[in-house]
Amino acid sequence: MGRVHDEIDDNLHGFIGRQPIFFVATAPLSAEGHVNISPKGMQGTFAVLGHHRVAYLDLTGSGAETIAHVRENRRITIMFCAFDGPPRIVRLYGIGESVLIGDDRFAEFAPYFPDLAGSRAVIVVDVARVADSCGYAVPRMELVGERDDLLRWAERKGPDGIAAYWRDNNEDSIDGLPAIGA
Repeated sequence: MGRVHDEIDDNLHGFIGRQPIFFVATAPLSAEGHVNISPKGMQGTFAVLGHHRVAYLDLTGSGAETIAHVRENRRITIMFCAFDGPPRIVRLYGIGESVLIGDDRFAEFAPYFPDLAGSRAVIVVDVARVADSCGYAVPRMELVGERDDLLRWAERKGPDGIAAYWRDNNEDSIDGLPAIGA
């Protein structure tokens, strides 16, 4: 059954490190705004920085909801599910910060992650609550492999193409909140 933990201990750190996918949930302050959940993956893009701090490498995507929501109100939840092995769900609730690739502070976090085409930010989360639950209803699935489509797309676009894509598609959230370049 569910349990609240004091911190991300070695056991939780190991569990988190074995998961090939995680989900990021954020929402704007407005009740009319859209709650967002984004699946994230790719080996090496999530890092436990301490017992109460984590970060992930944010890659270019069709939207920039997480960046916009964290910029507006900093609330964020990250969820990991075990799709193989014993059933388990771990949620990290916290206060987030977007450190965009052009920001001077990006270099502080870059060593934790691979240098990937299309990287646009590091999302840093100060974790206030760590909880797990059973995950009994989460299906068992087999990982076939990672997809490289996003990386190949970003490499084809090149730095100038990615910058243009950000201007055209990532400046604002779907609710009109400022995101990239604002």
